[in-house]
Amino acid sequence: MPMRVAFLLVVLFASGFYTYVAFADLAFLSVSGRLGPGFFPRLIGILLMAFCLWGLWSEFKRGRSEVERASSHWRTSGLVVVLTGGLVLSLNLLGGVLAMAAFLLVSLSLLNRGHHLQNLAVAVVFPGSIYLLFDRLLNAAMPDGVMALPF
Repeated sequence: MPMRVAFLLVVLFASGFYTYVAFADLAFLSVSGRLGPGFFPRLIGILLMAFCLWGLWSEFKRGRSEVERASSHWRTSGLVVVLTGGLVLSLNLLGGVLAMAAFLLVSLSLLNRGHHLQNLAVAVVFPGSIYLLFDRLLNAAMPDGVMALPF
């Protein structure tokens, strides 16, 4: 079995379990009738499963029977894991918005070299959009960090 198919199957089963927990344990709506804590996990779980099924369908459609070579991108994968760990560790120190912006700026600078303006725009717009969505629109708390943002 090719590694890509095995990976997609493992992610499909993990996302199926994640989706089950989201549907079984988290409420879709809050008591006040607003979107509850189960809305985004359910949406993410369903999308994860759909993308995994789409990827599996694409792999079987291709009809690849040859053995795939191991990826040569172990260093890049390790770097992304380390950067993601740094994001998780810095959430309570810097706060959600600043930690995401720093994570995106550093990771995009390393992975998307030479596109400085594009990297900066993504590192500012994406965390800003997440802040507006969660903090302002959904009234959901984000980590403040040591020093809360003035807005």
